[in-house]
Amino acid sequence: MKKKLQKLPTLKTDAEAEAFVAGADLTDYDLSDMVPMRFEMKPKDKSVNLRLPEALLKAVQQQAKRVGVPYQRFIRMALERALQQGPR
Repeated sequence: MKKKLQKLPTLKTDAEAEAFVAGADLTDYDLSDMVPMRFEMKPKDKSVNLRLPEALLKAVQQQAKRVGVPYQRFIRMALERALQQGPR
């Protein structure tokens, strides 16, 4: 028999979240609505100016919106993926 999972509480501060995670058994909670997040820890200390055709920029912005990230981060992620895959 499956146990009934609890709803996650609303946590308003980082301190509340840390205290909750430190003491809670997360297997008791329904995490089905969780959305994966990617945190960027490395500082961005260089800037690039890139000219794109308007149609390409709009397509990038639309795709970024679908994924739920700012479009500049989406471009950065695409560049990182391309470098990880290596030359074709």
